[in-house]
Amino acid sequence: MLYSKIEGQGEPLLILHGFLGMSDNWKTLGNRFADAGFEVHIPDMRNHGRSFHSDEFTYPAMVADIEEYCKDKNLSSVSIIGHSMGGKIAMNFAVKNPEMTSKLIVADIAPKYYRPHHQEIFQALNAVDFSKTSDRGEIEEMMKPYIPESSTRQFLMKSIYRKSQDELAFRFNLEVFNKDQDAIGDALDAEAHFEKPVLFLKGENSNYIRETDTSEIRHHFPNATIEIVSNASHWLHAENPDEFFDKAIKYLKES
Repeated sequence: MLYSKIEGQGEPLLILHGFLGMSDNWKTLGNRFADAGFEVHIPDMRNHGRSFHSDEFTYPAMVADIEEYCKDKNLSSVSIIGHSMGGKIAMNFAVKNPEMTSKLIVADIAPKYYRPHHQEIFQALNAVDFSKTSDRGEIEEMMKPYIPESSTRQFLMKSIYRKSQDELAFRFNLEVFNKDQDAIGDALDAEAHFEKPVLFLKGENSNYIRETDTSEIRHHFPNATIEIVSNASHWLHAENPDEFFDKAIKYLKES
């Protein structure tokens, strides 16, 4: 069973994090949605955060995890916000379980195939040798030659925990990710369709959703609306949380 954080009371809202992320990344926004009248569930997906590790890391497996989670929590109908990898999970869940999906928000990801593009991040993660140090500053220095952006390094550092008194480790399953860096980019099945209204939120400065993707989005989601979150790139919920929240809550509250 997936580990999750649950806050608030009201209509169930699932928030699915992106690749190499975890539920903690959504804590602040999750609390805002809870304050707005939702029972917010933020699970750690398999091989991430405090959830279990598995050699199987595919979208069908992660959709099955969410189905099992909903069954365990007695959630017969849910709204879902999914960012990046979480958006792909959410799209796959919705087309398979339309009767369970009340509202769907897809944050900065399209249903298309994405070629592997995390090479520098994998180089940085694999350069970390926890046997040599348990000092977080030194670990960040190991990543720095591959990832010059401080914000990206800090995002990855959030998944480091104290495995024992003298040893740190990554919470995510780097060994499995190294085996198949292509799986995370898989496209939605060509025949997959979801007829209910869907909100796609795109970061203004992100290239994950392009104008050329509109036709493919509407092929799978004919009632999709695409809106821009200004002054934000791929991590739009972290870079402009107020605008992200305002657009998301307006859609979620629509009858």
